[in-house]
Amino acid sequence: MKVGITIPNIGPQATRENVLQTAIQAEKEGFDSVWTLTRILWPLKLQSPYPGTPDGSLPIEWQNALDPLDVLVYLAANTSNIKLCTSVIDMFYYTPIMLAKRLATLDVLSQGRVICGLGLGWSKDEYQASNIPFKDRGERAEEFIQILKKIWNDDIVEFKGKYYNIPASKIGPKPFQKLHIPIYLGGRSSNTFSRIVKQDLNGWLGIIGGSLAQVENSKNAIKQYADQMNKDSRNFRTIVLTYPNVENQSPNDRNRLPLTGTIDEIGRDIQQIKDLGVDHIVFAYNFVPIGRDVEKMIGLSKELSKFAR
Repeated sequence: MKVGITIPNIGPQATRENVLQTAIQAEKEGFDSVWTLTRILWPLKLQSPYPGTPDGSLPIEWQNALDPLDVLVYLAANTSNIKLCTSVIDMFYYTPIMLAKRLATLDVLSQGRVICGLGLGWSKDEYQASNIPFKDRGERAEEFIQILKKIWNDDIVEFKGKYYNIPASKIGPKPFQKLHIPIYLGGRSSNTFSRIVKQDLNGWLGIIGGSLAQVENSKNAIKQYADQMNKDSRNFRTIVLTYPNVENQSPNDRNRLPLTGTIDEIGRDIQQIKDLGVDHIVFAYNFVPIGRDVEKMIGLSKELSKFAR
């Protein structure tokens, strides 16, 4: 199982020094990938509760967010081998052409090291700021993904859809990777899983926030859709984002959440994740104190990665 780590591109830890040091150290230690996330604003009055907290409030770290693609371009110039990845880019904050060109440019400059994690987003405030209607997100996403692949593959690009139209044009650069930059789609709904299969994407990008059974159920859903559409389910891979929380408390007197506990307990969770057929695990530290200390973040990830290999 491959191992990645998040870049501190949000919060007070989002400094030039921390971003650069994390990527350089991760590559030196043999990690496979580094990952950035997207946030464009921190609304004072939420229209949509955040699904990642019990009360729906936003993490205060989101008030300061370096652009995920600009960070990866910077890291492309300062690393040689490590994969440069997004988890995730909310696609509708861009036009399809501009996102395709920015990702292709990054892929060319990094000589084929990009993995594109895409999401539809959940924030009505960010949709409003991007001048995109919140409704019909699924249909819009279908067209968006089709356009990305056409721009990356076709010599002459033309598209006439319900939401996007492109006149017959030459659009470059093309990515370094062929046939296209790997695309993983985030989300937990059945529509997400069917879309991955229907659009022949590279796979699913999930977040472990509860029982590990969620991962198994999601992989089974993708397999079921692949069978229905007469496609090989082995073509759709799984990447999971995890938030390890190391504690010294004895496991005998508490109900333990996955990826929370002693090093050995978390290690057993990682081994179970590997046994489920997950291809790539990412350790994330954006919302915990250790995320402000690059050396500790790298050290813990290095220790945990032993259970994944």
